[in-house]
Amino acid sequence: MPSSSVHRLALVLGDQLSFDLPSLQALDPTTDAVLLAEVAAETDYVPHHPQKIALIFSAMRHFAKALRQRGYCVHYVSLEDPDNSGSLPGELQRWSERLTAREVHVTECGEWRLEQALKSSGLPIHWHADTRFLCRRDEFAAWAAGKRQLRMEFFYRQMRQRSGLLMNGDGMPVGGAWNFDAENRQTLPAGVSAPSPQRFVHDAITQEVLALVGRRFAHHYGSLEAFDYPVTHAEAEALWQHFVEQSLPAFGDYQDAMATGQPFLFHARISAALNIGLLDLRRLCADVEAAYWAGRVPLNAAEGFIRQLIGWREYVRGIYWLHMPEYAGLNAFGNTRALPEFYWTGQTRMKCMSQAIGQTLEYAYAHHIQRLMVTGNFALLAGIAPQQVCDWYLAVYLDAFDWVELPNTLGMVMHADGGYLGSKPYCASGQYIKRMSDYCRSCAYKVTESTGEQACPFNALYWHFLMRHRDRLGGNHRLAMVYKNLDRQPEAKQQALWARGQALLARLDAGEAL
Repeated sequence: MPSSSVHRLALVLGDQLSFDLPSLQALDPTTDAVLLAEVAAETDYVPHHPQKIALIFSAMRHFAKALRQRGYCVHYVSLEDPDNSGSLPGELQRWSERLTAREVHVTECGEWRLEQALKSSGLPIHWHADTRFLCRRDEFAAWAAGKRQLRMEFFYRQMRQRSGLLMNGDGMPVGGAWNFDAENRQTLPAGVSAPSPQRFVHDAITQEVLALVGRRFAHHYGSLEAFDYPVTHAEAEALWQHFVEQSLPAFGDYQDAMATGQPFLFHARISAALNIGLLDLRRLCADVEAAYWAGRVPLNAAEGFIRQLIGWREYVRGIYWLHMPEYAGLNAFGNTRALPEFYWTGQTRMKCMSQAIGQTLEYAYAHHIQRLMVTGNFALLAGIAPQQVCDWYLAVYLDAFDWVELPNTLGMVMHADGGYLGSKPYCASGQYIKRMSDYCRSCAYKVTESTGEQACPFNALYWHFLMRHRDRLGGNHRLAMVYKNLDRQPEAKQQALWARGQALLARLDAGEAL
């Protein structure tokens, strides 16, 4: 049955579920309409974790309900709608024609792939800048102009000055330093457990979505059983308040710590809710700053959390939009090795890897150190093709969207941009994991050994990585001491490390789990 015509039609994407979204603000609810659509093209360009699909579909359905309660005319296309074209450009075309919309409005996408698809659709789209971020794309480009390398620290300082967060009246940072990262690397003491995570009851909408995802995406990596994430603004707010009250005070000290059987520790678990629009960046920062000024949290916790939001998060988004699509194809080390199968199963004797991958399988979650210094570090040392690593991160994590995942993985984890994003590779031996976790205590391998069958694979692979890339990395001033330590080792030891690394890589090439 034909629908009545509208003046404006706004397409709202699954990661744009904010009531103050610019394209929504352009509408008059009495004459205009909103379109949300679940489409196959957005579920399978990588094999997204079922919990990620469930989160977005359930949040979209709840958001559509909330918009209707606010007086908006909402057209919602479910995944199993027989008329579903299967793509967002297709649905926008279909509904703009069906409603004879005179204007089509879209807020900037989070993924270059999708934005280009919409721009290539032939529709006369009115594009809106995404004001949910502090730094617009053009503002970041202006800051980056003329710089050979972009360093997050300097960008972060500018964002602090611009926002006024944790600043004194004289323009200097509270506490006399711009960051307190050195205070945020404590190992979790024995016997210390994090607060129990906030739990949510599945309503009828979420139950219906979980049944749909269970039917359609059972072949995707990951389980739906532990799905327990906020799907409404109210639930996201409850999760946030739980973090501020229960975990933020200890977040700074233990944000880099890892512990067996404790996947969440003192982390907020709000990144997915923030990335899809259920929480507001400015409000989160204001709450953290207020908690510091009220004496409820220490400065290292408040500054560390704010730095992740207005520093790193805004910085990687800026780099993404500044250099796409060329950035996605960078491969400075020329890596070609395939991603090992155990990344998809967690079946490995390496305890740190099995813990990080296992909890990813169960919760679609791992915190930043598990991603950077465990699964990412291994992929870097083993020379895995960066595009395969990026696709894996995009697929398996609940909060992964291309704008935030790609620079983090390709640039920071894999150093595939040649040092544009980070001044040195984040490579480490098993000693780092031993220092920051209890994983090594119950591992099948011995972290104290570098050669031999029982030696921790990270140890030999670390030195093997440095040896094989000495031409590129030998002149890096941040690695000068590391290479001096390598050169001090007897020739026989260096040869043994090389041989052990070669043997481990040969096992990977043969498809064997380590």
